[in-house]
Amino acid sequence: MQKIIAITDLHITRADQDIIGLDPLVRFEMVRDAALRDHPDAAAMVLMGDLAHHGLPTQYDRLRDALAEVPMPVIPMLGNHDRRDAFLDCFPDAPQTAQGHIQAIMDFDGHRIITLDTLDGPPYPAGHHTGLLCPDRMAWLRAALTGAQGRIPLVFTHHPPFDTGIVGMDAIKLAGGDAFLDLLAETPSTHLFCGHIHRTISGSSKGVPWTMFKSPCHQGVLDLEDINSSLSIDEPPAYGLLLLSPDGVVAHSEDVGLNAAIHEDTGSATH
Repeated sequence: MQKIIAITDLHITRADQDIIGLDPLVRFEMVRDAALRDHPDAAAMVLMGDLAHHGLPTQYDRLRDALAEVPMPVIPMLGNHDRRDAFLDCFPDAPQTAQGHIQAIMDFDGHRIITLDTLDGPPYPAGHHTGLLCPDRMAWLRAALTGAQGRIPLVFTHHPPFDTGIVGMDAIKLAGGDAFLDLLAETPSTHLFCGHIHRTISGSSKGVPWTMFKSPCHQGVLDLEDINSSLSIDEPPAYGLLLLSPDGVVAHSEDVGLNAAIHEDTGSATH
């Protein structure tokens, strides 16, 4: 089965900054190296937004250097912490729509990868982290879905368009999520992949199955009451691995850095 590596919420900082005591670049490099070591045959790596923590040129420069040795195509996306102009100054060849949104299509024999730009702005009001798909981006998505020609659409957004019960993050989800999900539901084979919440979660909304991945850096907290969206915890970094099967997609989440040895259970005949 064809493989796709998916990494979300990198949050690269300046060299002298950390996040809850963690260096996001070091953590990303751990995840990058593990994914490339175990899956060098992957067809692409999708970076699902929040590439830089403050959207600064120096942060994108550090990310560009960290991607220099990645041997497969890298598909970048933008999240609420990113800034389009600074990103494009560092990654001028990133795919753009006619309106300047960072969106892309990659086709395989039986699948179509569609990556969306859910960054709301410019302008970028202080403290605003909600996502947006404007009419131009929705029209582009509709054309991408229509043009799939029988391929299974795998749609990627940074912001989820649904509630997860984690109230702090649900307050800054994708605006207009119902219309987005209704559009995806028109193609029943569509699978949605999201980031933003820094947790591994799966489910379905309005008939659309979805999968969310953890971050290489700090992880979110399963708190169903606190409205603080900045709650984080130091748990193992992770990446997603998609296996494109003839009739759909299989999504794995792989933790990195546990140094866990693999053993065979010889004490039981069956599992």
